[in-house]
Amino acid sequence: MIKENKLVPGLPSGFEDRWGKKILLKKKLLKAIEKNFIKFGAEALETPSFEIAENIGSFLAEDEANPMSDVFSLEDGDKNITLRYDLSSPLARFYAQNYQELPSIFKRYQIQNVFRNEKAGNGRYREFMQADFDIIGNVNPAQANAELCNLISSTLLDCGLNKDQFTINVSNRKVVQGLINELKISEEKQIKVIRAIDKLDKPGFGLKGVEDLLKKERKDKSGAVTKGAELSDNQAAKILDFLKIKDLKELKETLKNPLSQEGIKELEDVFEIIGYGSNLKQVKTNFTIVRGLAYYSDFIVETNLNFKVTNNKGKEIELGSICSGGAYSKLISRFRGVDVPGTGISFGVDRLLFALSQLKQIKVEDKKPVLVCVMDQKFLKNYYEIVDLLRDNNISSEVFQNTKKNLGKQLDLANKRELDVAIICGENEFKDNTVTIKNLKGIKGANSQTIPKLNLINEIKKLI
Repeated sequence: MIKENKLVPGLPSGFEDRWGKKILLKKKLLKAIEKNFIKFGAEALETPSFEIAENIGSFLAEDEANPMSDVFSLEDGDKNITLRYDLSSPLARFYAQNYQELPSIFKRYQIQNVFRNEKAGNGRYREFMQADFDIIGNVNPAQANAELCNLISSTLLDCGLNKDQFTINVSNRKVVQGLINELKISEEKQIKVIRAIDKLDKPGFGLKGVEDLLKKERKDKSGAVTKGAELSDNQAAKILDFLKIKDLKELKETLKNPLSQEGIKELEDVFEIIGYGSNLKQVKTNFTIVRGLAYYSDFIVETNLNFKVTNNKGKEIELGSICSGGAYSKLISRFRGVDVPGTGISFGVDRLLFALSQLKQIKVEDKKPVLVCVMDQKFLKNYYEIVDLLRDNNISSEVFQNTKKNLGKQLDLANKRELDVAIICGENEFKDNTVTIKNLKGIKGANSQTIPKLNLINEIKKLI
């Protein structure tokens, strides 16, 4: 007899099953996010999971020799198609395809899964949900970018966080670009410089790690070597001095080149408009964030949590930004040939879920069903009359699904499922037109009551 090989249940790395309370929390977050997106004036958009590879491009890959190394692609006839790795590239394609039918100022939100072919772990997944909000069109940039900051704050507060539990960090790419131009850093080195700066706050980097990436190379603890931008000592020193500046006023006095001054003025305008509302204390300048993605042009934002997050082994980890984005002008011009300004943010829903699931302060409503126990199969019709009555009154309920299990086994399963209430009816109850309600969370010995069936709904509502 040939022994059959059994499959081993499991998932590839970077993917996760979710169930129970984690799903309930995720639904609560999504409800809060979508409510705020609509409250701030956006309309919904959905795009397919796949895009034509050459349309979607790739701005994330660290491997310059293989710019599509971070995406999942496959052949589709004479073209390659790619699973979307963000929601911004599909938005650009959609806008370019449909701009004649869209309003001159187009505000859209989109909540869908994206896919990244990259190393997973510590709240990073290879399939995860993003929730994006974008404003496309000729608007006052300060108003639009201030609106993003207000939206982030309103949304996270509605998700259950307190104001001291998150910080909205903002900067402007023109500030660092002006410095790069002033230092006469060649164009082919600029992306490496920007990526080096962007890693300042990443674990294991700091100023020394950034300095290594600005110069010849960086060797990590494993011995792996990353080739640097090969700047001169003077160029690297000027950038490191810039990274130590925290105050907008000090920056204004330090960087005198016109482009940096322009970026500083744009930030001042954003802060002025934020100051008209109640979120000014939530927003801070952080000039070390430059957003490595090549399509950001000026304003940039990253939102970080101010509490500790641990991995599944209980080790504290660096989670990274839970909402980021910025302004762009070239994204749509790849299709239309003309620059169309836009600005937007993206919530990493699953990363936010990973962090918030560790907080006990955020309560979720878990509507457990009322269990109608089966005392005798001959009363099955009566049990379904009870469950119909409960459901007609919008009370989650079910009849126990195995008529051969005794009452003890039925209540054991109810306790394992953490149910609150069971209804127990036998011959006496049906003869007297009563029902027995058992409060499964009550004090043992005083947790059952027999009441007229007429009062069933009112009594059940007191217990759930």
